[in-house]
Amino acid sequence: MTPPDDIPVLIVGGGPVGLTMSILLSYHGVRSLLVERHPTTATHPKSRAINARTMEVYRQCGVEEAVRAAGLPPERARLIVWARSLAGEEIERRVPWRATAAGSAVSPARNCLCAQDDLEPVLRRCAEGLGPGALRFGAALDGFTQDPDGVTATIVEGGGPARTVRARYLVAADGAASAVRRALGIPMVGEADVYESVNVLLRADLTSWTRERPAALYFVEQPGLTATFLTINGADRWGFLVNSLSASGWVPSDFTPERCVALIRAAAGVPDLPVEILGIAPWTAAARVAARYQAGRVFLAGDAAHEMPPTGGFGLNTGVQDAHNLGWKLAAVLHGWGGPALLSTYDAERRPVGQAITEQSLANSISMGRRGPRPAGGALARPEYLNEQGLIFGASYASAAVIPDGTPPPAVANPLTDYVPSGRPGGRAPHVWLSRGPARASTLDRFGRGFVLLAGADGEPWRHAARDAAAGLRMPLDAVTIGPGEDLDDPEGRWPSTYGVGGEGAVLVRPDGHVAWRHPGRAADPGAALRDGLARLAGRAPEAAGAGAPRPAATHR
Repeated sequence: MTPPDDIPVLIVGGGPVGLTMSILLSYHGVRSLLVERHPTTATHPKSRAINARTMEVYRQCGVEEAVRAAGLPPERARLIVWARSLAGEEIERRVPWRATAAGSAVSPARNCLCAQDDLEPVLRRCAEGLGPGALRFGAALDGFTQDPDGVTATIVEGGGPARTVRARYLVAADGAASAVRRALGIPMVGEADVYESVNVLLRADLTSWTRERPAALYFVEQPGLTATFLTINGADRWGFLVNSLSASGWVPSDFTPERCVALIRAAAGVPDLPVEILGIAPWTAAARVAARYQAGRVFLAGDAAHEMPPTGGFGLNTGVQDAHNLGWKLAAVLHGWGGPALLSTYDAERRPVGQAITEQSLANSISMGRRGPRPAGGALARPEYLNEQGLIFGASYASAAVIPDGTPPPAVANPLTDYVPSGRPGGRAPHVWLSRGPARASTLDRFGRGFVLLAGADGEPWRHAARDAAAGLRMPLDAVTIGPGEDLDDPEGRWPSTYGVGGEGAVLVRPDGHVAWRHPGRAADPGAALRDGLARLAGRAPEAAGAGAPRPAATHR
């Protein structure tokens, strides 16, 4: 019998989440094999909105500019418009927070509108070019078993014979109908059938009605028709979404090409508009989350772990950020500096985030009348819709991979829309511009390969202690001091107040850019503090397994 192929990580699913996982593992020097049952990347636009936090992930692993080049420039999709028809009365327009100057001040990476069928080829090329990961499209998982040491999977590629793969870990990024999740018997918790919709991909020249008001979404409100034009290239390639079919007495089979053309013309307000139908895809929105994200050596990510209505554009983003959280932890364990306990923090950190975002996506849908009429005189969408600054940047993890410092989260009026940058452990390490000579870079540009210790201008003892502790534990760690004449300068003077440390303090940041530990000032024994802290954070100390057990899970603050 031919022995199985050995691979550290098997990734099932070649959509944005699986491809990002492949990229991240290669970035961390981990071999992986991605299998995708379809022969090519997506042929339908599907998701389009990539928020700034996800673009930070792509910035970290070097694909931000390639993704941005495949999408639309921000100025081509800066509005949200409601109208009776494209050619008719405009009801309301909004500038989402994500498109404002205030939004761009929070991050060095701006959001991007890039249709999924444009995004996936970019990610695939990057994944194939990076190595050491390998990709196999047209290859399907035909079953798997796991034991205490790994996962044995059967792969069928094309019409060839079955191939056996032996992996240390398996990441299931195989979508909402995940065969891996079903095989594991993990239930989904929440609402399975929120509302029915139909996506239509079309070619039509709509520039006469959109050129002067470039929007990502054009919502059409007519008696008997609630629909949306979804910007793809902003000229002649569009998506058209018909919502809440049952409210209009429709079923998916009603949407013939002829019916779709008639509805598009009615929504455009142009009875003779030339329209070419490129695809019709019925779907049902759901709002539910897997009961757990891990079963032994198998992990769920993306839609396999959470299904949410698209109102707000969080599905793809939440999945990519799942991969960001899990990728470095798998790499840590596979490279030997992380203990197995570190992997259990993936569920503890990401599942509460998935639940919170799914709930808010559903609330957006309800406010927009997706599963029932709006209240009389109600707004077209709740104020939080597309203004979810806190939801995008404010996730704060509580697990054994975070050492709390006893400080409360920043006070905000609305945790969905408001975000206060903070160096409090658990939260995303804030963006601050730093410099080295004439070159300027964000704090975020320091993070990714390993842990990073940022110390104040008088924090030299922390820097030496961190390097010694990391060397003893064989962990990747970079340590720098910040201030005039130090490793990095803080020309705007924002770093100490933003991160909440003094000149003798320090902050330790994880590879995924979340703060792991903070000490605001001098310590009697920096070496001991960091040795103990790093061992706990890497899941290698005896107390690590219980360090985060009784604490509440992730919140949005």
